[in-house]
Amino acid sequence: MDMLPYRADRALLNWIERLSDTQFVYLMLLPVLILLGSMAIWPLVETFRMSLHADNLTSSNATGIFVGLDNYVKLLSGDANILLPSPFLDLSKPLASAVPVTLIFTAIAVGVETIIGFGMALVLNKQFRARRWVRVCLILPWAVPVVIQGMIFYLMFTPGVGFAVEPLQQLGLISGAPLSDGQSTLIVVILSDIWKQSAFMALLILAGLQSVDRSLYNVAKVTGASKFQQFRTITFPLVLPTLLIALLFRTIAALKVYGTVVTVANCNTLPTLTCLVVTTWNANRFASAAAIAFIMALVIGLSLLGYLFKLRNMDYGGI
Repeated sequence: MDMLPYRADRALLNWIERLSDTQFVYLMLLPVLILLGSMAIWPLVETFRMSLHADNLTSSNATGIFVGLDNYVKLLSGDANILLPSPFLDLSKPLASAVPVTLIFTAIAVGVETIIGFGMALVLNKQFRARRWVRVCLILPWAVPVVIQGMIFYLMFTPGVGFAVEPLQQLGLISGAPLSDGQSTLIVVILSDIWKQSAFMALLILAGLQSVDRSLYNVAKVTGASKFQQFRTITFPLVLPTLLIALLFRTIAALKVYGTVVTVANCNTLPTLTCLVVTTWNANRFASAAAIAFIMALVIGLSLLGYLFKLRNMDYGGI
């Protein structure tokens, strides 16, 4: 009887030894995959289940009777807008509707942050005096907590207190008091996000720049390639995988923007998708909030798949 545990252990060890390197790696990752999968998949499944029920405003239960995809149909058709704290999708009022506001914010903020971050990374990749101190100064905005970031920009754009009100009024970007309407609030929130997150993009892109073989530039110089040609044929193609990963992180974070909006203004002035989920939930419309949250998760998932598909093609000779 004492030999049975020994034989079982030997059989297990022999089975592990017969695994290939790839199979062994997956075996070691299996506990982590199970843990992360249960933590990520179960809330998503529960959110979808909740979204298939009617809003229950009186019972202590989170959901009412089963209605299938009715909540999604009402959200996408606009029938649910009158019941929500702010419209989910209303193209006649884009700056008061959650979907257009979120997409506009994501496109402008991530696009500008990428351009600025790339420029910052190109500068930081050069050899010059006090480069370490310059890096620290550029990282500081990214290290600032969201609450402090929001208060900084709230005070900057408060009439009679902030210095940024008059310049934007002269440029015609805002009219009247900032943070009083959707357009001016959106501009301020975008500026706030660019100020903080451009450094994040710069750090990730800088890591990609420093992985480029410097001998390639020496060969390019010998062949008479200009700076622009070196950037187009060496720098950009080799940094592109890192750039796509940075864009993935920032796109996902921008689609979920909440803290910056709340601290700079409020969700009533600038309704984003995350704001709409929170305000709808607080209004005891739990199923509608779950449906909006699941649509957000679906959009983020599709964005992730798009980036991963692009990276997969690049790994197989796409550059």
